[in-house]
Amino acid sequence: MLMAISRTPYRVSFFGGGTDYPPWFRRHGGAVLSMAINQYCYIGTGFLPPFFGMRHRIIWSHIEAVGSAAEIQHPAVRAGLQVLGYDDSEGIELFHQGDLPARSGIGSSSAFAVGLINVLTAMRGKTLDAHALAVGAMDLEQNKLKEAVGCQDQIASAYGGMNVIKFERDDSFSVTPLGLDDGLRQGFEKWLMLFYTGSSRLSSDYAKKLINNLEANAKHMTRLHEMVEVGADLLHAGKIEAFGKLLHESWALKRGLANGTSTSTIDRIYDDAQRAGALGGKLLGAGGTGFMVFVVPPEKQAAVTKALSHLITVPVSADFTGSTIVYRKEELLGGGLPR
Repeated sequence: MLMAISRTPYRVSFFGGGTDYPPWFRRHGGAVLSMAINQYCYIGTGFLPPFFGMRHRIIWSHIEAVGSAAEIQHPAVRAGLQVLGYDDSEGIELFHQGDLPARSGIGSSSAFAVGLINVLTAMRGKTLDAHALAVGAMDLEQNKLKEAVGCQDQIASAYGGMNVIKFERDDSFSVTPLGLDDGLRQGFEKWLMLFYTGSSRLSSDYAKKLINNLEANAKHMTRLHEMVEVGADLLHAGKIEAFGKLLHESWALKRGLANGTSTSTIDRIYDDAQRAGALGGKLLGAGGTGFMVFVVPPEKQAAVTKALSHLITVPVSADFTGSTIVYRKEELLGGGLPR
C-alpha cells in the first residue's frame, strides 16, 4: 500500500503584488518580493482498498465519500486527479490539514495546488522540481479551475525561501533568492509581526475587480513594481526601518487599486498598529480580510501586541524547503490512510 504526505509553505508577500497577474505582466512585465514562511499546508494520500463501500474518500473541511471522481466536491482535488491521470480504477483517500486558515491572504489555495500536484506525483513514484510544480499549479488554478489568480503564490510555495520573482512578457519567470546571510535574515524576521483578523474570503472575487482596473492604475502599478528592487536593496543593506516605511507607502498605493482592498476594520487595525510603533504593514492577499503583516522595531512589539490584543498573532520566519514530500511508504498494513 502506497502512501505519501506533502508539506507546502504559505507565503508573505511584501512588494509587487498585482504585477504577477498575466493580463499585466504580459504587457509590462512584473516582479514581486516575497517570503515563504514556516507555516504549512499538509496533504496526505493513499490508494483506498475496495473494502469500504466507496471509491474515493476526501477529507478537508468536509468528509466526502464518493463513488467516482466526478462526484468530488473539492474542485482542486477533482481537477487535480484528472490532470494527473487518476481515474475510478484507483480508489484514492486524501486528507488536508493546514497550519493557518484558508482564504486568509497567505496563499493557501496555491499552496494546496502545489502540494496536491506534488503528492499525487509522488504516488506515481515520480518527482517534480520546483519549476514544474509551480507551472503545474498555475495551470491547475488558472486554466483548469478558471480562477482569477496571479502567479507569485505558486512559485513561493514551490520554491520556498526569500526571493525576487520576475515575470516576463512571454510568460516565463525567474526566481532570484535574496541570499541574505543568517544575521541579516534573522534580524529582519525579528521585526515581523503577523496578525489574523479573524475572517476569510474568496480572493478570486476581489482579484477580478483588481484585474479590470490594472491599466487604469498603471502609474501605481509601475511604482509597486519599482519597489521590489528597492525593498531587496534595503534588506541587503540591513535598513529594516526604511523597509518598513516603504511597505507603508506600498500599502497606501495598494488601497487605491480597487474597491474592497481595505475596510474600515482593517484601516482601524492598521492605524492602531502604527500608533503603537509599527513602521508599516499591509493586508496580505487579495483584499478585504485575512492576515496582516507589520514591520515593528523589537522594542515596540509589546505595545503593538497590546494594541491588537483582540487579534491572534502568529510567529513567523522564513521557510527554505519549499514543497516537499515528508513521508512516503510503499507498504502499509491494514490499507488506507490512518484513521
